[in-house]
Amino acid sequence: MIACIFDLDGVLVDTAQYHFLAWKKLAAELGIDLTLQNNERLKGVGRMDSLNIILSINGISLPEEEKERLATKKNTWFTGYIDAMKKEEILPGAVALLDALQQSGIKIALASSSKNAQTVIDKLDIRKYFDAIVDGNMISRSKPDPEIFITAAMQLNVSPVDCIVIEDAEAGVEAAKAAGMKCVGIGSAATLSKADCVVDGIGMLNIDILNKL
Repeated sequence: MIACIFDLDGVLVDTAQYHFLAWKKLAAELGIDLTLQNNERLKGVGRMDSLNIILSINGISLPEEEKERLATKKNTWFTGYIDAMKKEEILPGAVALLDALQQSGIKIALASSSKNAQTVIDKLDIRKYFDAIVDGNMISRSKPDPEIFITAAMQLNVSPVDCIVIEDAEAGVEAAKAAGMKCVGIGSAATLSKADCVVDGIGMLNIDILNKL
């Protein structure tokens, strides 16, 4: 392992809860009941693609201009939630792992589909750990397309085969594997079955486990 690439939502911090609250609020305005099961399909997916999934659940078709308006509305609610974040919201074990990787000379990147990733990492006070940051403003294709991870590897100037991705979403695991990278899944082994290794939380990871991959 030469580099470790982290997703953000659900891996380093639970902003996924804020995405769900904002999407659920928007869906309710459209007469859609967004369930937690539906929400699993949105994890790791970009904003417009997430909206299209929500609309498809109820067979709703809208003009692109209206979809842009709705996506912006959702993002306004979401940014309201994250503006109130505290650095203590970083998930247990995340800082210890980032510290260990940095001290061992392992290159570290963030690869998040969120267009708000820069704000979140500043709220968490963890920008200092990342040698590269790729967010939703820098890519044209959402996970499961591998673009975001390929871009991160290029920014780190390393080969994809030397990277390990830490992901919590099925789409993210698929993207990592499509990029030719190893992947650790955070969450359900059933949902993340394509990952090389699955753990319940980032606090269960250490450099020894990652090196064995």
